[in-house]
Amino acid sequence: MKKRTIDFASIIGIISAIGLIIFGIMVETDAETKEIIGYSTKPLINFFDIPSLLIVVGGVIGTLLLMFPLSQFSKVPKHIMIIFAPNAYLPNKYIETIVNSAEKARMSGLLSLEEDAAAMTDTFLKNSISMIVDSVDPDNVKIQMESWMDSIDQRHAQERDFYDKASALAPGFGMIGTLIGLINMMKNLEDIATVGPSMAVALITTLYGSILSTVIFSPISNKLNVRHEEEYLCMMIVSEGVQAIQAGENPRLIQERLLHMLPEYKQKKLRGKIGDEDGSAPKEGKKKKEGKKKK
Repeated sequence: MKKRTIDFASIIGIISAIGLIIFGIMVETDAETKEIIGYSTKPLINFFDIPSLLIVVGGVIGTLLLMFPLSQFSKVPKHIMIIFAPNAYLPNKYIETIVNSAEKARMSGLLSLEEDAAAMTDTFLKNSISMIVDSVDPDNVKIQMESWMDSIDQRHAQERDFYDKASALAPGFGMIGTLIGLINMMKNLEDIATVGPSMAVALITTLYGSILSTVIFSPISNKLNVRHEEEYLCMMIVSEGVQAIQAGENPRLIQERLLHMLPEYKQKKLRGKIGDEDGSAPKEGKKKKEGKKKK
């Protein structure tokens, strides 16, 4: 029902974001024409400062340890996997499975779905089908599925909150590092030669905080939310479909109802596939073929 895929958009996004920042630092332009005349790796050294890294990265990690349990940190590798190699939740496959189950249940009864449920890999779908096979009361089926969905929603929201908090903290620690650098600089104002370099180092912490927030933490949170919405949509399809199967509704009506839960462009695409599988061409296609025959 779901399969792991490679998200090339995430890979391209992180590489291009970091790569272009580095390239922007390295590139050399003509002062008058503003044309690119070359690039050099030397400027990169100016943007590396260990104390600034310790303040920003160490400060963010330390504060997150104060805000969240240690177990939250152990989930980071899993979240990285979800971003770059997620389980692909395909609504069309769920709709197809629900409709096939509805047709089978209508012909042979709900008990005929027992073997199908045992073979299903999606836990939510499997448990939902199993409940109606076991003749659980419809109201209890609905309550149980909604409870599972609410639990998933809350858990995913808590996991995203970890990165939202990190995104908010990083610029703050960048500013703290900058203030520390400015204070040290002010104490040595009598030495004018050190003012420029000291100011540059002070500003690096702000840069580190902004990059961590904008390029790392905020995108991770947003992509996790996208993954959640993909999974939650499929859970809604299962919930609606299973209740309709238990009520003994017509499989075609179930299919139409589930299709309407998708964006319009996906509905058109899936209806086209359904028409091809049924051997029925779209009306416009039929008209075009009839016109060609008359000619």
